[in-house]
Amino acid sequence: MTWNWQQPEWPTFTWDASALLRAETQFVAHAGVQIGVSKHLSAQHLSEIRVELISEEATDTSAIEGEALDRDSVQSSIRKHLGLTTDRRRASPAEAGIAEMTVELFEQANQPLTEEVLFRWHRWVMNGRSDLADVGRYRTHAEPMQIVSGYVHAPKVHFEAPPSASLEREMDLFWAWLEQTSPDSPGRLPPLARAGIAHLWFESIHPFEDGNGRIGRAISEKLLAQGLPTPVVTGMSSTLLRHRKAYYRELERAHRHLEITDWLLWFAAKALEAQQQTLVQIEFVLAKARLMESVRSSINERQEKVLLRLFAAGPEGFKGGLSAANYMSIAHTPPATTTRDLAALVETGALTRTGAGKSTRYHLPIDVAPVHAIEPKDVAPTSR
Repeated sequence: MTWNWQQPEWPTFTWDASALLRAETQFVAHAGVQIGVSKHLSAQHLSEIRVELISEEATDTSAIEGEALDRDSVQSSIRKHLGLTTDRRRASPAEAGIAEMTVELFEQANQPLTEEVLFRWHRWVMNGRSDLADVGRYRTHAEPMQIVSGYVHAPKVHFEAPPSASLEREMDLFWAWLEQTSPDSPGRLPPLARAGIAHLWFESIHPFEDGNGRIGRAISEKLLAQGLPTPVVTGMSSTLLRHRKAYYRELERAHRHLEITDWLLWFAAKALEAQQQTLVQIEFVLAKARLMESVRSSINERQEKVLLRLFAAGPEGFKGGLSAANYMSIAHTPPATTTRDLAALVETGALTRTGAGKSTRYHLPIDVAPVHAIEPKDVAPTSR
C-alpha cells in the first residue's frame, strides 16, 4: 500500500479549484449572516453564545476520539478562562486542558498558527497524561505510527504516518505552506480549500504521539476563521461527530491520493452544514435567554434547574420529551410536587404539554429550524 506521503510528488496536493467555487461563496455568505446577527446582540448574549459554542466544540472534538467529558465541567472551566462567573465546579485534567486550548483557539483565531502554539495546544490536550514520552513536542519513537483497528493478532491498518525521524522536515514544509497561503500573502487560498488541505496534511504527518485528531480539527477551525473578514466560529467538530464514520472513511480514502478534490468537496459540505448548526445554536441560546428572563420571577429553584437541564440538551432537546419521571430524577422531588411543578411550568408558558397519562411529555416552547445534512453533490458544480 502506498500512502500519500510515500508518493514522489508529496506534498504537492492537486485539486479542481472550480469545483469548490460555489461552496467557497456560500461559506463566506453564511459567515456574513452570523456576523450580522452578532452585531445586534447584547454583550451578555454574546458572552453566553461564545461559552456555548466553545464548550460544544471542546466536548465534541473529544467525543470524536471516544473521550466523554462532562459538559458542565468543561463549560465551567471555559467560563473561568473567559473571566466570567462560574459554579466553581472541579474539572478533570482532560476537561481543563481541552477547555484552555479551545478558548485560545477562538479568542486568538486571527493570530498566526506557529509551532509554539501547536506545542502549547498539545500540552493542554494531553493534560494529565503520564503515559506518553513526548508531550508538547513531536513524537520521537522508532516504531511506526499506525492507525489500526480489529484484533491484536490480525489488525487492520487504516493509515501509517511518516517515521518520526522525518518529522522536522515534514513540518517545515507544512509551516512554509501555511505562510505562503495565508490571507495576506500573494499565494492566499480561500478558506475551505486552505482549511481542508491543512487538516488532511496535518493528519497525514500525524506528528504527535497522541492528540493529532483534536489538534488537526483545531487547525482547520482556526484557518476557516482566518479566511473570513471577521473571524467567527464555524463549529466543525459537532458536525464531524454526527458524521464520525464518514469522516474517518473520507480521511482514510484521502490518505491514499494527492489529487484531493473529492476530500475537499466533502470537507466543504460539512463546513456548510456546521455553519447551519452554529446559526441554529445561536438562535437557541437567544431563545433560552428570552424564556428564562420572562419566567424567572415566577418559577422556583427546582423548576429552574429542570429548565436549564432541558436547555443543556441542545436544540434537539430530550429525546421524546421530558417525562414526570425525568423531572423527579433531575429535581429530586416526590410525585405530588412534580405534578404541581410541571403544571405551573405549563401555565407560565415555560413548557408545553403533549399526550396524556403515562404518555404525557413536556417540551420547551422553542421552534428551531432543522439542520439538514449537506453532501458533496449539493455543493459541487452540476456538471461534475
